[in-house]
Amino acid sequence: MTAPATPEHPWVPGVVMPIGGAEDKLGRMTILREVVRHAGGASAKIVVLSTASSLGDEVTHAYLRLFANLGAADVKGIRPETRAQAAEAEIIAAIDACTGVFMTGGNQVKLATLIVGTPLGEAILRAHERGAAVAGTSAGASICSLHMVSFGSGGATPKFRVGQISEGLGLLTGAIVDQHFTQRNRFGRLLALVAANPAQLGIGIDEDTAAIVTPDGKLTVKGRGVVTIFDGSELTTTAYTATGTQPLMMSGIKLHTLPRGAVFDLGSRSLVFAPGLEGSDEAHRVSTLQDVTDEVRPRTRRIAAEGRHETATELRRRAASS
Repeated sequence: MTAPATPEHPWVPGVVMPIGGAEDKLGRMTILREVVRHAGGASAKIVVLSTASSLGDEVTHAYLRLFANLGAADVKGIRPETRAQAAEAEIIAAIDACTGVFMTGGNQVKLATLIVGTPLGEAILRAHERGAAVAGTSAGASICSLHMVSFGSGGATPKFRVGQISEGLGLLTGAIVDQHFTQRNRFGRLLALVAANPAQLGIGIDEDTAAIVTPDGKLTVKGRGVVTIFDGSELTTTAYTATGTQPLMMSGIKLHTLPRGAVFDLGSRSLVFAPGLEGSDEAHRVSTLQDVTDEVRPRTRRIAAEGRHETATELRRRAASS
């Protein structure tokens, strides 16, 4: 168990890591490796919460095996199926002793109904406050925010009543998280929710992609896809006059599409760094350079030839003579 906080050694909250779902489990497993790394690497003690999934013990054991193979020191699975079970001492003790929590995908309404406002939900919040990493994929990503997407239909057009929100765990405040974002075309849904809640940022996360949020409010993108952010702070909309399933008028919304390596400040609602963008913050460029190169294997000859107007035959001839 983590040592208690003292004035000399106060607790620092851990990262919150919503994942867009369908993270790679067979190849490089970039996202799952990040979970283990932020939970403590070789000393990580991870609890897998699989309440949302319809696959039961099958999905629990799959993640236990994956995290163990990635080097976590100790991995446990919990699956409360009632709010009473979410108060059991053994389950709470597992969370109190962990350095990381991973919430699986599935039904986010079920997850919220059985976890939010229970001793287990409170234990997850305590774990986060004392420094444990809290990650969730798909449904587990949605519940990270205070205003959680409950359900809604896909489509590119924001419409009245196209989606609904309920209470999540509140690990992320000031944002609504949606997942499988591009793959299931949830642009209209998230736009409509931001129209009705313009104080909340809309964060849409693609599959096999994570938004890693540090205690200072910086969001860093990892994985294959992008994180899409809608900022409605200067929004003009008909969200409060629309009826039925009427399309919404939205004007003045800010759009950010962030690929891997990009860093966004949720507090100031501004871009901090993006790979390849001139003028990005140098400190973030240095800190994220290794992360970017880990996923891209450059070819020396291609780098040397970049920008030159030479034919493929000329490039081969020059390479052979070098």
